[in-house]
Amino acid sequence: MRRSFLFLQGVCSPFFARLADRLSADGHRVFKINFNAGDLLYWGGRPAWNYRGKLAGLRAFLDEKYRQQGITDQVLFGDRRPVHRPAVDLASSLGIRTHVFEEGYLRPHWVTLEREGVNGHSLLPRDPDWFRRVGARLPDYRNGKPFHAPFSARVAHDVCYHLAGVANPVLFSAYRTHAPVNAAIEYAGYLKRFALLPLYRRQDDALIDRLIAGRQPFYLLPLQLNGDAQIRDHSRFNDMNDLMEFVMASFTRHAPDNARLLIKNHPLDMGLRNYRRVIAGLEKRFALTGRIDYIESGDLGKLLPAARGVVTVNSTLGCLSVGVGCPTVALSDPIYNLPGLTFQGKLDEFWGNQSRPEAELFRCFRNAVIHTTQVNGGFYCRDGISMAVNDSLRLLEPERSPLDELL
Repeated sequence: MRRSFLFLQGVCSPFFARLADRLSADGHRVFKINFNAGDLLYWGGRPAWNYRGKLAGLRAFLDEKYRQQGITDQVLFGDRRPVHRPAVDLASSLGIRTHVFEEGYLRPHWVTLEREGVNGHSLLPRDPDWFRRVGARLPDYRNGKPFHAPFSARVAHDVCYHLAGVANPVLFSAYRTHAPVNAAIEYAGYLKRFALLPLYRRQDDALIDRLIAGRQPFYLLPLQLNGDAQIRDHSRFNDMNDLMEFVMASFTRHAPDNARLLIKNHPLDMGLRNYRRVIAGLEKRFALTGRIDYIESGDLGKLLPAARGVVTVNSTLGCLSVGVGCPTVALSDPIYNLPGLTFQGKLDEFWGNQSRPEAELFRCFRNAVIHTTQVNGGFYCRDGISMAVNDSLRLLEPERSPLDELL
């Protein structure tokens, strides 16, 4: 069936342009709205509308385009970006399908593509029995087809996208980024942090080896990005300082006296906050001096099997933790927060928990999640983009999605 796809804002790469070309070749009509100069650059000269108005006028602009062009579907990356919120709401009221891309629930060789919403807005059921029932009859997808995705490719695309933004005051004067800080500050933070990572890795590896060799129980708290929608829109916490305070307050009251808490920074953290200083202050406040460890890096393949448990908000690391059988508690409601996979009680009770995730339930859960929401490929390298374009079609083109068919 010939459809009309409207592309909104995507990732900082040629992925959306390549996907649009493929849909056009398949006989669909394709449209695009650019919101800034980076969008314009990566759309590569293809026909598009440039929205230069204020956010308050976007809904009316979208409504006009939807009706004039008979839009049936819209495609976007991240359903919580300010330019996407009115689009998602309006499309729903008009019966237009929204296809949302996000980073993969199961990494590294998958990206997420869901209809109507992702993460806290996912349409995936929250019933473990449903996953047991449908996942048992689906194929075992394992890790998908691998591809080489150098981090340098992602960096290069990001830099090009933001360099184009120099033209925003002229071409898109009303545009305001969804990012918490501007690109110049972000890059300065990254340069400083990544320059020190070789030193951090040596120190962190030695600390991890000592923890494992000492056989002292430890719990892992992985930090997330403060500006991530997973924290900003899908959790009770304002930022990672707020999270660490909450977890350490519980740890000091209820964790075993000989246990340690290992806090690990996010690999893409900009390094703009001095977490060591924050942790030192919280250690003193909660009388935990000598029981808290902090690392900037670390091999999760060694850490997770050795940890007594993992405390997360809604990080994808929690899904990895469940997959290796490590007791896990989620302080928000990610898609894997299911009875049988994660601890369902309060954090205060988790420190004494010994129950592990059910391996068979996770297998069924993983099969169902991949079948209904995951695309084998990536956003930034040539091979990953090619794979993701091809695999996206099975979720984009059918009238009924794979999830609809299972439901």
